[in-house]
Amino acid sequence: MDIHRCRFVGYPASAINAVAFTHASLPAVGANKRFLHKHIQVRLAIGRANGDIEIWNPLNGAWHQELVIPGGKDRSVDGLVWVTDPDEELADGKTLHGRSRLFSIGYTTAITEWDLEKACAKKHASGQHGDIWCLGAQPLSTTTKGSKTKTPVINPGSRKLVAGTVDGNLVLYSIEDGDLKFQQSLIRTPSKKVKMVSIAFQSPAVVIVGCSNGTICAYDIRNGTLLRQMTLGSDLSGGPKNVIVWSVKCLPGGDIVSGDSTGQVCIWDGRTYTQAQRIQSHSQDVLCLAVSADGSKIVSGGMDRRTALYEPMAGQAGRWSKVFHRRYHGHDVKAMASFEGKGMSIVVSGGPDASPIVFPLRGAGNEFHRTLPHLPQNIPLRSAPKARFMLSWWGNEIRIWHLASPAQELLDDPHATSSRKNRNLLAQILVKGESDITSAAISQGGTLLIASSATELKAFELKFDGGKLQIKKVDMTVATRGATRVEISPDGLWVSWIEEGSKVMIARVATSVSSYAISAPQKLHRLGRQIPKHLLLGGLGSYDRHVAQMTFSPDSRMLAIADLAGYIDTWVLRVPVEKKHIAGGEALDGEQSDESSSDSSDDEMEVDSSGERWIRNPKATLLPKLTSAPVVLSFSTASGPDSAVPGQADGDYALLAITTMKQVFVFNPLRGSLSEWSRRNTYHKLPEQFRVTRDLVKGVIWQNTRAWIYGISFLFMLDLSQDFDGDKDVVEHKSGQKHGTKRKRDVLASGAGGKMSKHSLVPQHVKSALGPDGAEWADVEMVDADDQKSIGASSGFEDNDDDETDEDDETDGGELQRMRDHQGGVDGEDGAAGDAKDGRKSKWWHTYQYRPILGIVPIESKQEEDGAVISGTANGATAHSDPAPLEVALVERPSWDVDLPPRYFADGEWDR
Repeated sequence: MDIHRCRFVGYPASAINAVAFTHASLPAVGANKRFLHKHIQVRLAIGRANGDIEIWNPLNGAWHQELVIPGGKDRSVDGLVWVTDPDEELADGKTLHGRSRLFSIGYTTAITEWDLEKACAKKHASGQHGDIWCLGAQPLSTTTKGSKTKTPVINPGSRKLVAGTVDGNLVLYSIEDGDLKFQQSLIRTPSKKVKMVSIAFQSPAVVIVGCSNGTICAYDIRNGTLLRQMTLGSDLSGGPKNVIVWSVKCLPGGDIVSGDSTGQVCIWDGRTYTQAQRIQSHSQDVLCLAVSADGSKIVSGGMDRRTALYEPMAGQAGRWSKVFHRRYHGHDVKAMASFEGKGMSIVVSGGPDASPIVFPLRGAGNEFHRTLPHLPQNIPLRSAPKARFMLSWWGNEIRIWHLASPAQELLDDPHATSSRKNRNLLAQILVKGESDITSAAISQGGTLLIASSATELKAFELKFDGGKLQIKKVDMTVATRGATRVEISPDGLWVSWIEEGSKVMIARVATSVSSYAISAPQKLHRLGRQIPKHLLLGGLGSYDRHVAQMTFSPDSRMLAIADLAGYIDTWVLRVPVEKKHIAGGEALDGEQSDESSSDSSDDEMEVDSSGERWIRNPKATLLPKLTSAPVVLSFSTASGPDSAVPGQADGDYALLAITTMKQVFVFNPLRGSLSEWSRRNTYHKLPEQFRVTRDLVKGVIWQNTRAWIYGISFLFMLDLSQDFDGDKDVVEHKSGQKHGTKRKRDVLASGAGGKMSKHSLVPQHVKSALGPDGAEWADVEMVDADDQKSIGASSGFEDNDDDETDEDDETDGGELQRMRDHQGGVDGEDGAAGDAKDGRKSKWWHTYQYRPILGIVPIESKQEEDGAVISGTANGATAHSDPAPLEVALVERPSWDVDLPPRYFADGEWDR
């Protein structure tokens, strides 16, 4: 495989302004209180400065970014609040978990409620007041041991949102009966110069507000009474006159914790509202706080990049001490939230460096932290392989690049065009509208472009002539409602998209000599699933029916989608007999039975003007539900009714599905069953390096029967025409377990990084050497690099800061092939899966050289030939197809390319 290693494709990082969990903790249930609620849907919401809202599933430490709700013009998310109702016990003994609702503010006068099922705004509400700077949700009454305040009983249906404004107002918003509306202005401060900056509830009736004038106020929201005002005084000499209270939190016992612009964390007695302790733990402003569910730990984050942990002092009631601090972030620590439950005890923080940091709370000091990627799980890249186009998008902007010369040509010819001149930015398209782009697609020939937002779908015709790209808008026959995902079939004749998160639409692309036209869309009905009502009515409702993956088969005659719950739906294109034969007699019989079944709908039976129509796959009901959410859904290019590749099911497709738990399934959708390969190669037979890699899979590129699977930090090759041998592929001396036994992954220890081993803080071994030009380089041995040896240069390294192209003297194959040849062996202990000397083909191979990976897209090589060369193994027992040449563009977005605002430097500190 030849690689264009691209770093010129931009993807701006956006600062994290807010983080919030649906639950701060999960209570234990049952007689012995050892079991947690199984079906409680815990999610993390992250709000960014560009208006994006991300929904993450902790997954016991796997951390799956399930959904991104794009922002829009002049939008920002500066505060997030979840409101979760209490659980109810039903008459049949089942538990109806409380409904969770998400609200946000953006330094405007409005509060927005979000519909996660449709991935769009649900309601807006505003009142006659200034911009909202802080937002809190009234908690339910709880009985806490040692509480210093009375907790009145609050009806769950009458809970309120309390907002603090820039002009010193404290306002109430009603959220009764699923509504959102302004109720009243509760408090008006005498001076409009006082800003209400932070908010927290001490009890359902008492709210604590941190202000910009160095005061902390306690209000009774039942009557608007000021209970007590706590004063911090003035800042240090030479500083601002007033202290800004950036964050306030309340401990379960009623005590109050505040963080302010002097870098101090203050503890206040919750009964007398007097200061009990002041800790100078930061050299600059304390911007955020988090507390553990039992009130035994406090975490603070500040402008000095420090994250500090505090614990009660032994033998001194009410006194706290700082245990340690770390600098996990490269910039300000602006927001944080904690969660404890399901074996997890973690704090998630974020700031202008855009990457969420997960660090242990209960296991602080004994476990590592983990940095989650700031790049999206769904890849904002597409390609037109035949035209050698690469498409990228962010915000409301689309960029189209052209890679002129094949990577092998750049390597072989010393006089070839430099990598910088090899790429050409053909067009920058600004899509008009208030909403950002949610998805985009381009036809394989590079002649049709479809872009979607939350409100509309737009199509463009592309004509490439003489090195210039001409763009013409294509009118849609029927106005659309926008889409969350959009795909164009490989033959360019069909466009499919997802409306409102779960509705599957498809339309035919009519072509003529002069232009394109998109016909009226047809709705494809999904299978009805037997989901218990107590699950649909509670938690996040039907949010998990949101379509996460969509793909066309290589011959464009099958469409498959999968949702977050793991359900797969498939449809097939029925072609008139006089135009094209219908592949597979088994499918033909099923179609006849499907027409007479009660599941068929009138919409699915609508016939296109060409006589073609999409119907539900007759065997769709036989496809099993995936055990977890899919991160990859893709058809093998070596499968299909017309495929004759050895090892593939004759007359059927091979549909690959990879889940968040690294389970690899291959389905034969026309038969409605798992493939024989998937039955033989269960999870525990997959290579151990693939199973224990922490990051999730993002996508797959096919090379005949080889699947090149990649994530944010890894690239794996799995040959799906061969069986994996667990006894040989699993490295027993690394795992400490024999094949067939269940090995616990340390990634699931507490939800953050793995546990620290003994002597883990010993300095790593560093090798240094001098190059021919006298320059010094250092090579730090990495645990996860698996002793990667001299792997050479990438094929056509294309950076926006360097005109030089690293070249390799070898010309007999792509870069990865040379790497395998260099390492040798078949599935050796070092994890390299090179082709053996006896002619056997590699089963698997991996590297961690490329990171962080935004995405990988195929580019059709000029040297590619049709068909496959069949070669036998050494003993002649099994034949394997020799993969055709593959050329891809691999896009990286390294951290040093991320543009960040200026940050604070302490005395004696300098930037590395």
